[in-house]
Formats: sequence, C-alpha cells, structure tokens
Amino acid sequence: MLQNMFRSGFLVRTAHTVLTWVITLILFLHNTDLRRCEEKGELMLPVLFSLLVLLSVMLYFTVSLMDPGFILSDTVQGLQGSSEELESMIPQSSTPRLRRCGHCLLQQPMRAKHCQTCKRCVRRFDHHCPWIENCVGERNHRWFIVYLVVQLVALLWALQIALSGVSSGGTWQLWFRANGFLLAALGVVGVFSAVVLLLLGCHLYLVSINCTTWEFMSRHRISYLKNCGDEENPFDRGVVCNLREFFCLCRTVVWEQAYHRNNHNHV
Repeated sequence: MLQNMFRSGFLVRTAHTVLTWVITLILFLHNTDLRRCEEKGELMLPVLFSLLVLLSVMLYFTVSLMDPGFILSDTVQGLQGSSEELESMIPQSSTPRLRRCGHCLLQQPMRAKHCQTCKRCVRRFDHHCPWIENCVGERNHRWFIVYLVVQLVALLWALQIALSGVSSGGTWQLWFRANGFLLAALGVVGVFSAVVLLLLGCHLYLVSINCTTWEFMSRHRISYLKNCGDEENPFDRGVVCNLREFFCLCRTVVWEQAYHRNNHNHV
C-alpha cells in the first residue's frame, strides 16, 4: 500500500504542501513584516501574501495532476483518419517515419517519448519532474512555466519577509535561539529560490527556441535531430513566434508537417 501511495505521488505532494504551509506559518508567527502589519491592523500585505501562496499550491496540484499529453491510441488527436493516412499526407523522403514504442507498442508522433516512470508515451515530451511527480509535456508545459513564475515570486517575497524578521541578540546562543526556526525557513526558501530561478531561466530559453529538455540533452540520439547541424532546429520559427505558439496555441500540433515544411524551406 505504501508503495502505491508513493508511486501515485501522494507522499511527494503532501510533503510539498506541508512544507509550504509550515514555512508560511513560521513567517506569520515571527516578528516579520507580516506580523507587524497584522498588529497594526493593516491586513492588505498578509492577505495578498496568503493568496499568492494559495495560488502557487493550486497551480502545483494543477500541473501535478494534469494529463501531460499521454498517447492513448494510434490515432492522432485533433485529426481525422488513421496514423497510416497521416503518414501518407507527409512526404517520407525528408521526414523520419513514425515509429512504434518498444514498451507500450503505440505509434509515437514526432517529439513524443516513453516515460519510464509514468510508463506512458507523452506528446512533446520535455522531462519527468520528480518535484510534481508527473511528466511535463504538450498539455501541461505552459502551466508548468506559469507555476514556476508564481512560485518564484512567492519565494522571493517570502525571502524578503524572513529577512525582515531576523532580530539581534546579546550572544550567539540567544540570537540563534530567537531566530532558529526563521533561519531554517530562510535556508529552505533560499535554496528553492535558486532552483526555481534556474529552472525557469532554462525553460524560457528552451521555449524561445522551440526545443524540449529531452531534445536538448539527447540530440545526438534522436532520429529527427541527429542528422541536423549543431545549431539547426527544424522546429524553430523565431523567438516571437515560438513564444506566441507555446503560450497561446491550445491544440495538438502535427510536428511531422512542421518538420517537413522547415526542411523543405531550407533546401
């Protein structure tokens, strides 16, 4: 039973939620800006901070529990006809053929990959994130980035609040005793702030060039990329176009067609 709970992400999600609210409680109980505003009757700052933390938790569960784009059958979602008809629509001379997954035996569209942890194939697979205990793929990638933005704002704000509550003491022992929990919260928030900032920067860069983490890390092993030049990306349409399509396009993209069109334009 415990193994099933862990596999379902129950422990990871519970730990994340508990840690988030414990740190929030520490910030409210110590003599921080939040506490001082409460004592003065100025509730705007505490309410806004609490709402931001709540929003970050809600986005966490949204991304964690959302279907990342699991492939359920050989039929391409959003298109009429079978996968064989789709292949006949795309010239095969310049486009690698669709291949079957060696694990779930489903036909994989371009940019899809089988996740060994989820045991499913995911469209436009980016990576499996142990933090959310879910894959990041075509359907939840944009929400993952929105979550990172909200989480970073909440963490940086929490960092500033924690620093405002550090008080002075007569000796090192008294100072540590008075600020122990606050210093622990400060350390956790500082580490998470650096990690989230790094993750957000990397993902925004990859989105701007229309590349996934998996493609960036395993370019030499991917059939449709290993024959391209080191700086060549068949899906890149420019920063503005890439960002607009990533954040605004809410339908399944047939990457085989985009791949063939871009290759044809290069010739």
